Order: sequence, then C-alpha cells, then structure tokens
Amino acid sequence: MSDSDLRAFYLRYIEALNAHKFDGMDEFIDDRTTLNGEPATRDDLIAVQQQDVDAVPDLHWELRELLFDGDRLAARLVNTGTPAKTWLGVTPTGAASFEITEYAIYQVRGGRFVHMTALHDAGELLRQLTG
Repeated sequence: MSDSDLRAFYLRYIEALNAHKFDGMDEFIDDRTTLNGEPATRDDLIAVQQQDVDAVPDLHWELRELLFDGDRLAARLVNTGTPAKTWLGVTPTGAASFEITEYAIYQVRGGRFVHMTALHDAGELLRQLTG
C-alpha cells in the first residue's frame, strides 16, 4: 500500500472506531495478529474494543499525527470519554471525563493490521478519573 492508501485505510479505521462499528473490523484487522506483542485474534481485539465502549459509551479517538514507514504506520491520537460503568477498576462519577494521548504503531500486510501496539499514560488516565 502507498502512503496515501495507508492514510485512507487508517482514516476509515478511526471512523469505524468512532462510530463504534465493530462488526466491520474484518476490513481492518487480520484474523490473526499481535496486540502489544502478544498473539491475538481479531475477535480478541474486537472484544477489548467493545468492552471499552460498553464502559465508555462516548469513547472517541482523534487523530493528531500519522507517520508511515513502508508497511508500518505510527499514530498519535487523543482519546476522550466519560465512563458510565466501572472501568479500569474505577467506579464512574458521571462527571469525571478523561483526555489522554495514545501512541500506536501498526504493521499492515495484505491490506489489514497484522501487528498493533498502543501505549498511553494509565496513571494520568486514573488521575483524571479519580481526581
């Protein structure tokens, strides 16, 4: 995929995430992949995404930066939301929202993600939710 193809692919992926359309993730995620270096299936990844959105119904990813290196891409995103259910061990207040930066690295092969790694400041996230 060219850089412009990868950009269009990733923007469609973020659009699907923000619409919480997990039934179409087979377009983006290979049957077998890795998540943060561990073997995973597409169903495993979808389950994680669905759990997050179940607890944080307004979970939103905003792309701020996207870089390419062959079949790899790196993204800097800002994630926001207000938990409505207990999430990450924190009982929701109904008012405590969060805004954190996420760094994600992906490898695309055959037009789908085969490696996915994401990092965010969990301490900052918990501080905002319990502060």
